Amino acid sequence: MATFNYKVVDRDGKNKKGTIEASNRDGAEKKLKADGYTIMSLTEQSSPLAGGFFKKKVKSKDLAVFCKQFSSVIRAGVTIISALELMGDQIENPTLRKALTVDVDKAGDGEDVVSILDMKADLDDKILKIGEKISIRRFEKVSADVVASYIHGGGRIGVLVAGNGASGDAAKEALTNIAMQIAAMNPQYISRDEISADELAKIREITIDSALNDPFSLPKPVLSKLLEKAVAGVWSAEDVALYEEHKSNMNYLPNFLSKEAKVQLAEIACADKEEISGNKIFSGLVEGRISKQMKEICLLDQVYVKAEDGKQTVAAYLKSVSADLKIAKFVRFEVGEGMEKKNEDFAAEVAKQMNV
Repeated sequence: MATFNYKVVDRDGKNKKGTIEASNRDGAEKKLKADGYTIMSLTEQSSPLAGGFFKKKVKSKDLAVFCKQFSSVIRAGVTIISALELMGDQIENPTLRKALTVDVDKAGDGEDVVSILDMKADLDDKILKIGEKISIRRFEKVSADVVASYIHGGGRIGVLVAGNGASGDAAKEALTNIAMQIAAMNPQYISRDEISADELAKIREITIDSALNDPFSLPKPVLSKLLEKAVAGVWSAEDVALYEEHKSNMNYLPNFLSKEAKVQLAEIACADKEEISGNKIFSGLVEGRISKQMKEICLLDQVYVKAEDGKQTVAAYLKSVSADLKIAKFVRFEVGEGMEKKNEDFAAEVAKQMNV
């Protein structure tokens, strides 16, 4: 859709000027003549992209935000035309918004465009009702043999689950139950196979560091060596005395040691990271903790929330419904996700008001 500047004379002989949108010059002329105007001049406005990139400068921050959101929509399987149409009205920078305006009538994008426009209309309606600006932070397109959805908490959490290999009411019900699982347990992956080697290495590194910073949770042989080093010349005389008095019960020893002593013990453990990591007992502890994390972040490894025995995994539940039913994708949305949350100290705020 192009924009034209016009100067006309109306039926009363008065001069008027303004702008009109039409697909082409002929269309603009027909619109003006249909309104009873005599056209004096009609010129098409140049594109915001003509003669360079933008006539007015677009801030790097605006471009960065647009590119990030645009890439998310494209990765969801939405076509470029649909993505631009979806995001057009949400772009605050007027120059950028105008430059990225698309003519949907020419897009030939079929059902995708219709669904996007319906979504925009619904969004605009909600904005009018509550009087606050609403923007779409994330958009996903899901397709498979069967797709189920679940809305939780009055619309605060929404889940889509796509499955292949089976269809029908049983498969639909199973995926709906899985959607409820995802809403409640918030898994990050479908299975361990989705976790890359780099991600797994990072998880292992974090797990090791976490264990070393909590030395009293380490295996006894490892902890004993650390305590020997601490007593030998790191701890204060007072902490050494407390250690000698309470070492018979290691479970309660941390309660008597000073905060500084516990920090020093953790520092010794971190300094001996390479040696401790080679300890078989410690390695087993780390792998056990990683396995526990996998059961929390991988959907198929999670315990099914409706399991009667409290042990059945999601994978086992799916198999009990259909051996062929496989989860292809899931998406979990939550209101406010990704937004920076302001940490507020309400106690300090109340105290401040009382002092005023």
